[in-house]
Amino acid sequence: MSYFKYVAMAYAVFFIVLAWDFIVPRMQIRRHLRDARGRIARDKRAKAAPSDEELSR
Repeated sequence: MSYFKYVAMAYAVFFIVLAWDFIVPRMQIRRHLRDARGRIARDKRAKAAPSDEELSR
């Protein structure tokens, strides 16, 4: 392997890791926000629905 190929591969690996470190945290944040919004929506639906203790017709 020539020196150029070694340096090119090293830069390629560096940029792949750099992209990974940039993309993955944003994906995790997006997933956590989606989960939180889902919990909030479920809580709102649970509060809006009549409970089993109330009488209804």
